[in-house]
Amino acid sequence: MIVYGRNPVREALRGPRTVSRVWASANARREPWLAAVSSITSVVGTDELERRSGSAEHQGVCAEVSPFVYAGADELLTLPQPMLVALDQVQDPHNLGAIARSAECAGASGLVVPERRSAEVTPAVCKASAGAVEHIPIAKVRNLADFLAGAKRAGLWCYGADQTGAADYATVDFGGPIVLVLGSEGRGLRPRVARACDVLVSIPVRGKIESLNVSAAAAVLIFAAARDRQGNLHDA
Repeated sequence: MIVYGRNPVREALRGPRTVSRVWASANARREPWLAAVSSITSVVGTDELERRSGSAEHQGVCAEVSPFVYAGADELLTLPQPMLVALDQVQDPHNLGAIARSAECAGASGLVVPERRSAEVTPAVCKASAGAVEHIPIAKVRNLADFLAGAKRAGLWCYGADQTGAADYATVDFGGPIVLVLGSEGRGLRPRVARACDVLVSIPVRGKIESLNVSAAAAVLIFAAARDRQGNLHDA
């Protein structure tokens, strides 16, 4: 896999994947973090970078890395006090990347996506996540509703984001082991996935636009949960 962009390449070098080659422009080559990999770095022109990246958004650097390895969903459920984010058929790679970035920054334990009709970890997702996918576990599941049922048996509370949800997210205590579940662009949560959640929560909006983009909604809920969990730790 080729990852491109300064943050994605830098985080790939810091993460568990193997980086075998780096290509950089003369300007990007001056970045201090590239000094440690000078033996595998080649200075090339922007045309070569765009050709290898398949994108003009390479920011002067790209790298060849080993394939992304998905985590096991069952392993995520056994983590201590997990905070998981489950995405119900989110197909836009930029949304998946943005959600991964918010989740990693907030200290979430992992992401869960369905095997079908969902964005996968691609170079575009790596770029949109600013390299966050290198540090947060991401698992694939065959059936998301079944995964949520298993999560509840494991003691996790499942909160589904729904515009018509009865519970205002600001009144919910997200402390404890949880799964935050968000639906696809446009359609939201599928009925069976919504029924698998313990509570449906809404994010009130006060402007003329009726709803938030899924990545923005995810950021709101993820950081609300992180705040509640931090408060619970302080109270313990």
